[in-house]
Formats: sequence, structure tokens, C-alpha cells
Amino acid sequence: MLDEILESATAVTSDFEDYRGEDGLLYCGKCHTPREAYFPKGITLLGKNRHPIECVCRRMERERQEAFFIEQKHLGLVQRLKAAGFLDLSMQDWKFENDAGCNPQMKLARQYVEYWTEMQKKNTGLLIWGGVGTGKSFFAGCIANALMEREVPVCMTNFARILNELNNSFSGRNEVVERLCRYPLLIIDDFGMERDTNYALEQVYNIIDSRYRSKRPLIITTNLTLDEIRHPQDVAHARIYDRVLEMCVPVSCFGTSIRKDTAQEKLNNLKSLIG
Repeated sequence: MLDEILESATAVTSDFEDYRGEDGLLYCGKCHTPREAYFPKGITLLGKNRHPIECVCRRMERERQEAFFIEQKHLGLVQRLKAAGFLDLSMQDWKFENDAGCNPQMKLARQYVEYWTEMQKKNTGLLIWGGVGTGKSFFAGCIANALMEREVPVCMTNFARILNELNNSFSGRNEVVERLCRYPLLIIDDFGMERDTNYALEQVYNIIDSRYRSKRPLIITTNLTLDEIRHPQDVAHARIYDRVLEMCVPVSCFGTSIRKDTAQEKLNNLKSLIG
């Protein structure tokens, strides 16, 4: 039985175009490189002094197939990360290559992704603030997409959805908080737009504080001004905003409203169509 196994291991299946070279080795008729090699130092196995090897064309084909399977596995993982990490499918199009150049701060988003390992290590987040429609969500979405395409799990959500999950969770509120803290990066979109009740404020603080204690980065987008965040009107907001400023570097998004520009472009297109 052992002899049969060794015989099979040292055998080379010869295709019809393969041939023997002057050195006695089998060569591939396609790429003309050896499909056999001699054992070193005159070693023999079952009376044979040679063993099979891959010719160049077969090695290239194997590597091509391996690369294909690795790429398919990567694409599948990225697809699952995006399905789990975004609120809706349209966010998957918020990518750097789709940037229209309206936001001069977009270079900071690229740098955040480029230096992600350091940002993660130092627990450095971003507070992206500015007027309505200036591209804050797109800014954060580009970061999320770029990191997920590097196989980094990211969750981009908002407090309205989180509060709804907390109220409807069958497994308990702690499970929701722990799940959000497990993501290497958590992005809270439209911060400050949630209901301003004592319950909501307490839950918002709980999420942000838990994220702080987990020592993992947080990105927040908000329509609030930096002055409003730095000078809150009451203690409940102060404890939330203090945590945010401790975790996140403020980044301003100014300029014309992208939404207004898009609406005007659609209006102009309509006018041109109907004369």
C-alpha cells in the first residue's frame, strides 16, 4: 500500500504534447519548461531519481485560480459587511471615486482611511459639523465604504434607529450597546436630531460613554455648530458633548448645499426638456 502511494506521488501525467528533453526530464509542450526535477545529491525514491514539479503555465493557472477564489471571498465579505453596516443600499455608493469635489475637506477623509491603523490605535474619531446638505454624511460614508473594502467592519447608523432598537430588543439593551461597541468604527449620522427627552439623552450618553470605555473610534456628523457643542445649555447635554469632544476631532463642512445644487440641476434639466 505504501509503495502505491509513493509511486503515485512521484508520477507525472504526461499530456500528448509533452516531451522528454536532452536532460531526460519531462517538459511541457505548451510553455516548454520542466514538469520534473531530479532529487538532490543522487537521492532515489522507489528506484526513481526525479519528482514532479509544476511547469510555468500550470503554476500560473493555479495562481490565477487561487487569486480568483481569494477575490471572490473578499468581495463576499465586503458585501456582507456593507449589508450589515449601512442603513440603506444607497450608502454603498458613497465612495471617494464618486466625490464631485464640492467638499474641500474630503482629503481629510482619505487621510483618515490611509492612517486608519494609527487612528484606531489612538482611539481618534471625528466630529463632522456644518450646515444642512454640505456633504457631512457623504464624507463619513466614504470613510465607511473604504474601510469595509479593507475588510474592516463599520456600522453607520443614527440615534433614532438605535433608540428604536433599544426599545424593541428582545435580548436586552446591554446586547445592543455591546454590539455597537464591537465594531472597530461606529459612525453616528445626524447627531442632535433625535428626540430631546430625558430618556433619549440618557441612552445617547450611555452609547457614547460605552464607546469611549471600549477605546474604539467614533465618527459623528451633526448640523449643530461647534459653538453649540462647546457651550451646551444644560448638564444633560454637557456630559454628552464633553465625551464627544474628548473622543472626536472637529472637522467643519462648509460651502453651498449639495442638496440645493442637486435640486437646481434637476430643475434646469426639466426646463430644458419641456422647453
